[in-house]
Amino acid sequence: MNTLAEAAFATPSAIAVELSRLSSDYAATPLLDLPRLAARLGVAQVLAKDEGRRMLGSFKSLGGTYAGLRALARAARTDIAGLIASHPAGQPALVCASDGNHGLAVAAAARFAGANARVYLHDGVPLARAQRIQAQGAEIVRVAGTYDDAVGAAAAAAHAGAGILVADTTDDPDDPVVRDVMAGYGVMAEEIRHQVAAAGHARPTHLFVQAGVGGLAAAMAEGLGGWLAEPGIIVVVEPANAPAVAAALASGQPVRVEGDLETTAEMLSCGEGSAPALAVLRRHGVRSMTVTEDALAAAPGLLHGCGGPRTTPSGSAGLAGAVAALAGPTAPGPEARILVLVTETDMAA
Repeated sequence: MNTLAEAAFATPSAIAVELSRLSSDYAATPLLDLPRLAARLGVAQVLAKDEGRRMLGSFKSLGGTYAGLRALARAARTDIAGLIASHPAGQPALVCASDGNHGLAVAAAARFAGANARVYLHDGVPLARAQRIQAQGAEIVRVAGTYDDAVGAAAAAAHAGAGILVADTTDDPDDPVVRDVMAGYGVMAEEIRHQVAAAGHARPTHLFVQAGVGGLAAAMAEGLGGWLAEPGIIVVVEPANAPAVAAALASGQPVRVEGDLETTAEMLSCGEGSAPALAVLRRHGVRSMTVTEDALAAAPGLLHGCGGPRTTPSGSAGLAGAVAALAGPTAPGPEARILVLVTETDMAA
């Protein structure tokens, strides 16, 4: 394969192999069968993908690290393996905005490659998250305002020559870096398919997946959309205070949600959806819903109390959506088999 086109259309399996060369912590994460939670919700089954067991404690390490390495490899005219082996001199820095986890993943990519990273964080990102990113060797730049303000600052810095922008959101439907981020997330979907088959489970009928800018939800729709059992419903779940994807799906294009975007699901505090993600979500006919702050706050305790892992309101937002949907007028029936993603561990636990 021409190294300049390396992984241009990489399969999830190929991406998983690339990442596994970096660390054993990129091994497949568990898919948990939670019968106590299923009984509590009144459905046939609940499966939960535990991404808190992933490298760096969240699913973001799949997308941000892979995309960052791909970007540096393109700049060095090599592939990821060659980049890691040689640590070319004079590499550009990686630049991104983050609520925490994406920046951590991009910083790790730079560390693996022997490059520098600069991560733009809005004022609401706690010090502990900033310190974890700094521990990967990255420079932190604080930005007044919201996550979307940090996105703008990072893009402006990259445009001015600070380095390569490794964003997880863009208004360009064909942005190659954002597509690499989503491709990395697709590793989860392939793992889920294999794990369901290996365990002898029937395929899930419903997927409830949290959204910030929409990249994770798009990767799951692409990887699982034709695989789920009937009725094969995928629901994007967002905080009512930050409904970026819902607003975009309703209007047919990315729109900026006004307000402070404050939510207990801090990793989902995004005001504008990503154009490549939204195109995928529309193509798959994905539904959207918003949930209250009370529902988001209650979900981690419900999950852990029924045998699941410890996580945050962001990490269990998909479950919060499932609970809300099951209480609604068009609730899935008792035969439903629900899949949720536990997207991060609770570092404070």
